[in-house]
Amino acid sequence: MAKIVLNAEDLDGFLSEEDKRDIKEIEDMYAESMEACQKIKDSGETDQEAIERLCLSAGRIGHRLEEIAKERGRIHVYSFDTPDEMHAECSRIIAKLRDPETGHEEFLYYIQRAYEMLFTHAYSDQCLKKKRFLLQKTPVDIPAQNYAVHKIPDVDDMIENSVMCVMLRGALLPSMIISKEMEDYSSNDFVTPFALFRIKRDESRSEKDMAYVLDLDKSFFDLEKLDGKDLVFADPMNATGGSLVTIVKFLKDQGIKPKSIKFLNVISALKGSLRITKAIKEAEVYTLWMDPVLNEKAYILPGLGDAGDRLNGVDGKENQRNMMQLMADYGSGIVNLYRNQVREIEKTVLS
Repeated sequence: MAKIVLNAEDLDGFLSEEDKRDIKEIEDMYAESMEACQKIKDSGETDQEAIERLCLSAGRIGHRLEEIAKERGRIHVYSFDTPDEMHAECSRIIAKLRDPETGHEEFLYYIQRAYEMLFTHAYSDQCLKKKRFLLQKTPVDIPAQNYAVHKIPDVDDMIENSVMCVMLRGALLPSMIISKEMEDYSSNDFVTPFALFRIKRDESRSEKDMAYVLDLDKSFFDLEKLDGKDLVFADPMNATGGSLVTIVKFLKDQGIKPKSIKFLNVISALKGSLRITKAIKEAEVYTLWMDPVLNEKAYILPGLGDAGDRLNGVDGKENQRNMMQLMADYGSGIVNLYRNQVREIEKTVLS
């Protein structure tokens, strides 16, 4: 079997000494939050002093993360970049996604909302001064056929060269959502081509010695159709950055030269964001929310658990679903909503 493997130590080689100091500073700050979390848990969530400590600590960490992101560039955090009055919606969506009581269907709903906001942040917010007219026929034809006129951001130049690159499993639906947003905003109903990569972490390892394994035998893509393209990756969680760096390094080793790379996450850890922007000079990271640290298993803290499992359900060890099975499991509502994207994915897999 053809497999490409990248290790955590290779990723850390991209970090500067300043990056490492900032990561350590945030880890030390988050340790205070963890102490408060434990006291809140022990008290049955009644320790008001600990709750206040946690709130103050979260505020300090958020301000420092914002400073680091803006110092580095190419890390675009919705909750840092947008006006304060827009933060409540973002914060509430993240809270609902974090909640262990948020069930599967509701989790899908909030993921869709999150990626619609991410699309706006990554694309239409950059084209606010460049608008086009949209003439929309309506169902009303009395006393005559009615048409409505709307002005929307003209994003054609930003999307017409795009390829959606799917990092299985949890990235499937987010990739379909972003492709659908591109289709809806384009002037010619542009549906992105898809490239599908089967990559996973070795969950038996710790964060410090993690391995990222790209299985080429179970991936579906045409290298020639990726060269010179704007590659778009949508993955709910960016913990370590290892999966993206592994895929992009493989593509470049094959002589592929992307025009640009966008990585769209609902939550991104500081370390993962820094690694990506240092390892991939073309990469821009767009995330709704930045979380501070990783635990020893390379899970984001505070995080929201395994986003792939919460989106797709849990596979049995002996029954790993393929791409077509995952789409079927989404049900007719999702498949019909993203029917053009489903056709593109089917064409990519079957060809």
